[in-house]
Amino acid sequence: MLLIQFIVSALLVVATFTIHFVGLVALSALMRRRGHHPATLTTMVGQGASILSIVLTLFLLHAIEICVYAAAFRVVGAVETVETALYFSTSTFTTVGFGDIVLTPDWRLMAAAESMNGFLLIGWSTAFLVSVTGNVRAFEATVRELTD
Repeated sequence: MLLIQFIVSALLVVATFTIHFVGLVALSALMRRRGHHPATLTTMVGQGASILSIVLTLFLLHAIEICVYAAAFRVVGAVETVETALYFSTSTFTTVGFGDIVLTPDWRLMAAAESMNGFLLIGWSTAFLVSVTGNVRAFEATVRELTD
């Protein structure tokens, strides 16, 4: 059973990393194509709206990834209901891990993998957001130098 847990967990990690990568690439391309990168917008409202749309998109990516794990927990029979799967997956992905739902030893490795996976993906999103907002600050500094 350990080998099956490892294989399923590895497939889920690859799937969610792929979802995240494709999502970030698409988001970057969309920002460039539409000219909505916060660094190129000159008003605070425009920058704020752009950053808010980025944050909401990142949240959506994480929600999709959580749903992938929740579906997997249901498919393998680790939890009884969809609501329980979503709740458990969300608390595990975000590394909160309340502990009120405990899996049998048959699928605990998958939960541990989700926790590590979520930690990395949330960190990746944070780095992406910091990079975007850093570009905004650099753009503002350049504009300030040009106007002085």
